[in-house]
Amino acid sequence: MENLQRLQLLESWVKTQSSGKPFTLSAASSDASSRRYFRATFSDDTLIVMDAPQQHEDCTNFLSIAKTFARSGVHVPEVLAQDLEKGFLLLTDFGDATYLQAMTESPERANHLYGEAVDALIKIQMASGPGILPDYDEALLSRELNLFPDWYIDKHLKVVLSPEQKADVASVFSQIIKNNLSQPRVFVHRDYHSRNLMDTLPNPGILDFQDAVYGPVTYDLVSLFKDAYVCWDEERVLDWLIRYWEKAKKVGLPVSTDFADFYRDFEWMGVQRHIKVLGIFARLCHRDGKDGYLKNMPLVMDYLRKACERYRELGPLLLLLDTLAEDRPDATIGYSF
Repeated sequence: MENLQRLQLLESWVKTQSSGKPFTLSAASSDASSRRYFRATFSDDTLIVMDAPQQHEDCTNFLSIAKTFARSGVHVPEVLAQDLEKGFLLLTDFGDATYLQAMTESPERANHLYGEAVDALIKIQMASGPGILPDYDEALLSRELNLFPDWYIDKHLKVVLSPEQKADVASVFSQIIKNNLSQPRVFVHRDYHSRNLMDTLPNPGILDFQDAVYGPVTYDLVSLFKDAYVCWDEERVLDWLIRYWEKAKKVGLPVSTDFADFYRDFEWMGVQRHIKVLGIFARLCHRDGKDGYLKNMPLVMDYLRKACERYRELGPLLLLLDTLAEDRPDATIGYSF
């Protein structure tokens, strides 16, 4: 009943904003938060309506970051109308074609699409500065990492870690955070991947940026190239990463002058993100009833294991992953891909 009443309120608001022009409303998409998106189809146009209940979401972040990113020269939705009290935004429509869909239908377009995504990311990073977006600080990095023991191990696998295992996890997490905080900082989208990049003109149309922060320069590259929803072979990822690194150096972004150092930072940032994502997917399943993300766990776990195998300092985490797989072989833990 509450959802129906809210939908009726949303329809009434759109009617007011469109001066009574007739339209039909249909579901456009939903995401991992409380936000919902609807497409308002008019006789001559379509618009997107964001429904972000005030008690769960804060539209002011979206509005502020949309302006910040737009000033950098990238393609983000234009905000046509807003009601922050109700939690409604009326936005321009980028259509239905995500990067994921475009590359699934035409794999040969991947190099071109990723090239455009890298160019847009560099524009965002070049516009960076402190004090504009929240810092991706130790507290936030730590909260994200702790989603893994709290939701993935405890709630999803139903495994209780020993004191020694907890100490190993804490030690590895501390080393991960130390690396992450040592990296140069830029604006970070935080979910710059194939489901949030739209195949538009100009490319890409960038969505879901309301949680952007000021943090490690490699973070969005991990989101893009080690995507939870599409897998590329490591040689191709390395090629794309080198191309980004060369472009970033040319425009003066604060990347390491030695690619080996840059790649290590990329890998360690990836470990932080993969750990977080496994925790988030488990939380979406067990708290929010969204079990569709479980099928994406194997790929994320594969990314995590490969990175842990390459760095001796991450050995205790790899040992724990092996132990968890042995303890719960029946669970959807993403042991292999």
